[in-house]
Amino acid sequence: MKPLQANPWEKTTFGARTTLEDTSQFELRFLTPSLVRVCLQPAAGFREPRTWAIAPRSGIDVVWQGREREDWSGFENVKLSHSKNTSGWCIASSKMTVQVHQRPLRIEWNSVKTDKTLGPTILSDRGTSAYLYEKRTGVTRHYLQRDDADKFFGLGDKTGPLNLSGRRLRTIAMDSLGYDPEHGDPLYKHWPFVLSRNAHGQWMGLYYDTLASCTFDFGCEHDNYHDFYRYVDIDDGDLDYYVIVGDTPAEVIAQFVQLIGGTHLPPAWSLGYAQTAMGLADAPDAQAQLSAFIDKTQEHKVPVSAFHYGSGYSSKGKRRYVFTWNHDKFPDPKTLNAKFQAQGMRLVANIKPCLLDDHPAFDSMSQSHALLQDTRNESVIEPYWDGQGAHLDFTNPQAIAWWQDQFKLQILDYGIDAGWNDNNEYAIQDEDAISHYWGRPQPMHRTRPLHGLLMTRATFEAQTLHASDQESVFTITRAGPPGIQRYAQTWSGDNTTSWRTLKWNIRTGLQMSLSGMFNVGHDVGGFFGPLPEPELFLRWVQACCLNPRMVMNSWKAGGISNLPWMHPEVKENVIQAIRLRYALMPYLWSLFERAHQHHEPIIRPTFYDFPDDEQCFEDCDDFMLGAWLLIAPVVTEGERTREVYLPRLTEDARWFDFETGKAFESGKRHCIDAPLSRLPIFAKEGAAIPIAAPLPGKIARHDDPIKEIKRF
Repeated sequence: MKPLQANPWEKTTFGARTTLEDTSQFELRFLTPSLVRVCLQPAAGFREPRTWAIAPRSGIDVVWQGREREDWSGFENVKLSHSKNTSGWCIASSKMTVQVHQRPLRIEWNSVKTDKTLGPTILSDRGTSAYLYEKRTGVTRHYLQRDDADKFFGLGDKTGPLNLSGRRLRTIAMDSLGYDPEHGDPLYKHWPFVLSRNAHGQWMGLYYDTLASCTFDFGCEHDNYHDFYRYVDIDDGDLDYYVIVGDTPAEVIAQFVQLIGGTHLPPAWSLGYAQTAMGLADAPDAQAQLSAFIDKTQEHKVPVSAFHYGSGYSSKGKRRYVFTWNHDKFPDPKTLNAKFQAQGMRLVANIKPCLLDDHPAFDSMSQSHALLQDTRNESVIEPYWDGQGAHLDFTNPQAIAWWQDQFKLQILDYGIDAGWNDNNEYAIQDEDAISHYWGRPQPMHRTRPLHGLLMTRATFEAQTLHASDQESVFTITRAGPPGIQRYAQTWSGDNTTSWRTLKWNIRTGLQMSLSGMFNVGHDVGGFFGPLPEPELFLRWVQACCLNPRMVMNSWKAGGISNLPWMHPEVKENVIQAIRLRYALMPYLWSLFERAHQHHEPIIRPTFYDFPDDEQCFEDCDDFMLGAWLLIAPVVTEGERTREVYLPRLTEDARWFDFETGKAFESGKRHCIDAPLSRLPIFAKEGAAIPIAAPLPGKIARHDDPIKEIKRF
């Protein structure tokens, strides 16, 4: 790899720029006092000329064809001061100072002290060489200085401990069925955003706006000729990154989420408990079995707000045909759907972006080039769901129009409320595959995650046209890049049933929250693998009952599904945990509103709310639900007590057991009783938590009235 060499920097109104030796343009531009963009524009033009992530204007989405990279709308004019130094320029806003250097090309970010003088270094490019390019592969590499005390978070759905220091990770979407919950990588999202805390306790975010796959090294690599460093490799994409600074993780995350367009506020019913039963939908008598399932929910008095159809409604044998119904298994689906709705269960249907080669629409879609093509203008056919198929090209308006038309005819018109965008990682192997890209073809490796985003948007907008004015739209996606949170809920994908998965999935959900995905959750009880035994099943339900998403989704051998009543010995405690969600629904809804309005994660690690408490950075199983409640799930087999650290509060404020009201001193560890019947929850002193209750004789619903305000 060859280091990029710069000519002298030039002062600009909004920062500085330099021309590299190959005539590429390298520019630093302040977008707000605490947000800076650094961009390398190759001499031949951007490899990725548009972005779908950057949407800073509230309520205004990116156009379907993407936002031009040189579009500055939505950003403020920042008051800056420039001063010349021996190696370049020093540019200061009210929040930070940036120093740009020529030989070697590098940038330093410093905080600003109260007396306006230069504060400690927030972030710094590597001193020896920072920006390199490799002609042979098209890889661009960005090196930064690293300190052993630095902590790194983010990158979306990552496994293992929250602090990513010492790991090497990729951002590329994979269909990761059965992934290792502690070490597996990558999973389903392409999310090149890093939240970090340096040795001085300063917080910053670093977002690389590229759809090309990236590799992040947080200290795994060492080279004796350089000081400690970290780096990112961008695989034949553009180097276009944003630096965000803040005094707390909350400030940085809020700025990032605002930058990428905020978080969609879904309808209230989507906050309720939801059930998926792939085994039932795959059965030869699927309609009868699902009808019996509805009766079982009433028999066991289980509150269920939504049923998520797995793709079994469209299957023939093992093959799945999107936007078709198997009427042998479902002779009268509209009547079945009406029964679901009559019992208060809204409906969500699984939809997939690939047409198998014997799909009824395959030939016509292939001939119209609405499927992904190769350089010979032939459809790219690869293995998919026990067959061969080709993916829809969501950068082609013909594919979008067909998708939205079929979604209305085969899903919405059948009485189903929402789409579940699944298997949309677009893991295309053919290196000759290209995207239509609105008539300006782009290689697949630069557009792969874009299809997951646009598929989700197509579903979202089709629902918007169909919905009443009074109700918000809800959709789900398994894959995609920054921007999917403007439309959809997401989750940690096809996990495997085990105690390890229960434990480490908690971290993955928190990591997604720190990355700017707030409406998240996991497949309760495990999607893949063995049926959970009773204790594991109950603890899983308890651990997930207060996640933003609570869906029991499984695909087990023999067509068996995880169901609330499947283990009689723990059934009542399982249903009690589900009812706890409904009791706390008013509080949970307020957190969704804050996520939408203030860009705050709904669940978050304790250090988010207590960044000055060093103990909160230790790996643990606990998390905050909003600002007032700490959730301490049990994730170890046989455990009936557990140790909980209650973060340090100001002055003499205490924590209170949510169930008993017992007071606990803050800033200390406590041994807590955790019998099978109990999920330990603690409230901060001063909390006032609204509690809902169903009407007499009724099963709990998402819109139950508030019965009391529980004060601590």
